[in-house]
Amino acid sequence: MEIILLVIGLAGVIVYIASAILIFDYVNERIHKRRHFVFINLFIYSYVKHYKKMTREETGKTGKFFYFWLLSINVALLCFILFLIFR
Repeated sequence: MEIILLVIGLAGVIVYIASAILIFDYVNERIHKRRHFVFINLFIYSYVKHYKKMTREETGKTGKFFYFWLLSINVALLCFILFLIFR
């Protein structure tokens, strides 16, 4: 059981990182302010806020990377908590 939780949690973290990078790139392309990639973790919430606003203005819907970002970190957190409980 612990191995399954670790694998699912690790997959959630990988999807979280990938979607954060894609959101970062999307926002940087649209606003033409090139911020350095090192600071992505410090500003990820502002990037997500801008991404959500930009995609709603362009398409009328929130972009899919927002949902990937949100769901994946919640899955990783849930797996970590369950891992601690079952251990």
